[in-house]
Amino acid sequence: MKAIPARRINQLAALMFCCTIGAVGSSPARAATANGPSALALAAVVASHSGSLLGAFDKRAMSRLFEGKRLLIKRVNKITVAVDSVVCKVSDVDITVRSCELTFRNHKRNLNGRDANEVFATLAVAGVMSQGAAGSIIESIMKLQCTIDPVVIEQKSGGGATCTFDTGQ
Repeated sequence: MKAIPARRINQLAALMFCCTIGAVGSSPARAATANGPSALALAAVVASHSGSLLGAFDKRAMSRLFEGKRLLIKRVNKITVAVDSVVCKVSDVDITVRSCELTFRNHKRNLNGRDANEVFATLAVAGVMSQGAAGSIIESIMKLQCTIDPVVIEQKSGGGATCTFDTGQ
């Protein structure tokens, strides 16, 4: 039996690595959900950066609910938080670099540092799997739609927050 040259083994290993990266990078979009505390966290963090899409009254309500405070004014209507896409990147080479781009219906919001880290970590808590590529760790979702029901949340029964989104690209 003839031995395979080391150069050929390295070429085969490189080819297998490239095929693996290609398969990971081209995964199809997959529907996912988050419920309860992770959904409330995701909705609240995104809502704080939504600009004028969410009115000031709803933003304050989201902030108070996330902080565990009661709403000052009783409300029966649900709050909807939506974003077209969220893409967060953290460098594993330059560990000071972290960023997120939130794309809303009519504008984009770029975050860095602590704000980006908060979104990145909240995505992880909501079950979004990270992918690695060329020195970066990436988490991304599309079509985020969160429904927050303040009446149910204030009952302290564990419900009232649901988010749906697509993962993968």
